Amino acid sequence: MELLIVNGPNLNLLGLREPSIYGAETLNSIEVALQKKAEKEGVVLESFQSNSEGAMVDCIHNALGKVDGILINAGAYTHTSIALRDALLATGIPYVEVHLSNTFAREEFRHKSLLADCAIGVVSGFGGRSYELAFDGILAHLKTGE
Repeated sequence: MELLIVNGPNLNLLGLREPSIYGAETLNSIEVALQKKAEKEGVVLESFQSNSEGAMVDCIHNALGKVDGILINAGAYTHTSIALRDALLATGIPYVEVHLSNTFAREEFRHKSLLADCAIGVVSGFGGRSYELAFDGILAHLKTGE
């Protein structure tokens, strides 16, 4: 089984960016922990990060026929990107939306996701653990179809 993590804008600054909201973990440390978890489960895990919406769309397109599922933290594009939504729907790859912070406890504009209604699930508010919880959820879904 192969999974892809797609991370959006400003996530490359984790650890530096608003640690009171996003914590002190870096994106690399989150990915390393998830890679270890994936290896234990026999899952191949690829990671991608871009601040560019188009690059994220291209990454999702390129995943077609190569991965079984996607964990996506689209960052601010979660609330604005019809292009990412369309790419995820066009490929038909099952995905889980991930957020470090609880978006519903933040500014009103962060309460609406353009990706959530088509996702298998949404995990938010658990910092770096959100990725691990999303990983467990998508893995269970892919194994059981539930």
